[in-house]
Amino acid sequence: MAPTRKGSEDALFPDFPRGPLQAYRARASFSWKELALFWEGEDVLRFKKTIFSALEKDPLFAHPRGHDLSLEQYRELTFRRCKRIFEYDFLSPTELPQSPLKFLALTNSLGMYDWSLATKVVLHSFFFVSTLYSSGLERHFRYIPKIFRMEIFGCLALTELSHGSNTKAIRTTAHYDPATEEFVLHSPDFEAAKFWVGNMGKTSTHAVVFAQLYMPGGQCHGLYPFIVQIRDPKTLLPMPGVMVGDMGRKIGQNGLDNGFAMFHKVRVPRQNLLNRTGDVTPEGAYVTHFKDDRQRFGASLGTLSTGRVCIVGMSVTNLKLAVCIALRFSATRRQFGPTDGEEIPVLEYQLQQWRLLPYLAATYALDHFSKLLFLDLVQLQQGLLADDRSARQAELGREIHALASAGKPLASWTAQRGIQECREACGGHGYLAVNRLGDLRDDNDPNCTYEGDNNVLLQQTSNYLLGLLGRGGPDGARFESPLKSVDFLEAYPAILCQKFEVASLQDCLDSAAPLAAYKWLVCYLLRESHEKLNQERKSGISDFEARNNSQVYCCRSLALAFLELTVLRRFHEHTHQPDVPPSLRAPLQRLSALYGLWSLGQHMALLYRGGYCSGERDSKLMESAILELCAQLKDDAVALVDALAPPDFILDSPIGRADGEAKAASPRGSSLASGDVPQARAPFALPWDPRGACC
Repeated sequence: MAPTRKGSEDALFPDFPRGPLQAYRARASFSWKELALFWEGEDVLRFKKTIFSALEKDPLFAHPRGHDLSLEQYRELTFRRCKRIFEYDFLSPTELPQSPLKFLALTNSLGMYDWSLATKVVLHSFFFVSTLYSSGLERHFRYIPKIFRMEIFGCLALTELSHGSNTKAIRTTAHYDPATEEFVLHSPDFEAAKFWVGNMGKTSTHAVVFAQLYMPGGQCHGLYPFIVQIRDPKTLLPMPGVMVGDMGRKIGQNGLDNGFAMFHKVRVPRQNLLNRTGDVTPEGAYVTHFKDDRQRFGASLGTLSTGRVCIVGMSVTNLKLAVCIALRFSATRRQFGPTDGEEIPVLEYQLQQWRLLPYLAATYALDHFSKLLFLDLVQLQQGLLADDRSARQAELGREIHALASAGKPLASWTAQRGIQECREACGGHGYLAVNRLGDLRDDNDPNCTYEGDNNVLLQQTSNYLLGLLGRGGPDGARFESPLKSVDFLEAYPAILCQKFEVASLQDCLDSAAPLAAYKWLVCYLLRESHEKLNQERKSGISDFEARNNSQVYCCRSLALAFLELTVLRRFHEHTHQPDVPPSLRAPLQRLSALYGLWSLGQHMALLYRGGYCSGERDSKLMESAILELCAQLKDDAVALVDALAPPDFILDSPIGRADGEAKAASPRGSSLASGDVPQARAPFALPWDPRGACC
């Protein structure tokens, strides 16, 4: 007989030990186990449980993560943990294409434990590998088995000291020499040094290096990726002509060895050019099937969308952990009360609900968006591997680029603000390092910067939206896209005539109300940005200056509002689908409405300025709806975080324990000398032998 759904729940989720949180769990309107199964799926939940269980049982992963260790010790310990992850073989290379959500679960599960470890694993096993797949051909796939056996260790080298977001200005060169059929890689000066490259500081033996491709006649064909060996795998000494080093201590993620490299006339074989978008014949002739160089450039940098999509998930994971800690603590921490009698949990206070519950709603909304965007990216990559050159494939690439370019800023900024709010909402206990909120804040901070500065990235999204206006036929612009994120703009003249016409508070408690407001807002900002850009161009300045002068208050706001709308629309559709279990519909739909209204609140001035709202009733109605939704979700808050929270060993926060008992814990950062946790060696020692075995 097949196991019942209840049997599956009990097998996956043992009951929490009774404690102070039991009172709130008893009040919940639904089963947190049922929500976890609906939200993640049984396969993913079992997979995550396998990962968490392995880490908890393995002495190598005993806490602490890195406090009170020297930089060298923490870097080596992280590498040894990285190697152990590959030994566990949680997800083999052959499974990756068939199990994209399991890969996402692996990344974020490791990140819940330690982002230094997770980032190190992902940079080597996914970014390095996916670049070979997406930019190379079959001749390059021979590296894949060596990567997963850790016979070589990889990194992705794009950013330079003087150029990060402006990838077209990268200055590392690769001149082709037909006499030897080799490319000569060279860094003209220190400003052209590859910089901030994860894994490069200590451990990488090979790098995918982006360089400007030059032919013998001096013609440059733009940026291309090359496989370059930077260290000897047996000794870890730099290869001839390569200067490579570590960048030192950072604000966070110090177990990850970010590094720099310079190349002095380093020769690499012609076959090491990743040539999916263009190639060089042995004689020195350049060939490509792209007629438009802009399309080729965009295809060659497709890996950037991969990085940005992953950062969305990383940011959401950080927010999950912070919200779990803060809400569990808020449900057990007692302060004041209506009389001189018993104090009440701070979660009962409207102010605490207003501070934290919108971030819980944002966690669910952004988590759903993150998963869908990752699946969209997998679809794009599959098209690239199949050499799909259709118009739909090209449009899908542009749409995902636009969504990822705004998704990373929205997710990382929301996590940044949310973690800080959670830290403050936990009072002095939130400031204790042992409760981990400080680490989450520091480890999340680089998400706002790498793979593109957030404010700069938003220009990519607004450029995409503005570009749609100029791509119409004789009847005007046509708004449609493979993922349907812009299809609503087809009716944007009519949408601009709409007003906020919610009749009652009850009507405002469904996410349809903020969804309609967001559609108007994006249409309004698109019109305003288009008019501002045209006005600047008519003044006689260059197109560069016109775009530069249109960002603040126009294009930047357009990009963020468009992405907030996309997140809300996808979450609204998900929570209103017929497959949602009846007991989960009300709490999930409340989360959707709360996220929409709370996010919309930061745009109230625009809603009034553009005439969508008028009078004080509209804003008061939205404020009342937010508070009402918080009150309705208050008793479900603990169950909602239970469905997201990892085991106590992974969450590693005394005030966020699953039983609600804030028991004393040894300070994070205590010495690794106790128990059987291996001591890191100093100076940094060779971490593997030629066969891939750890020394």
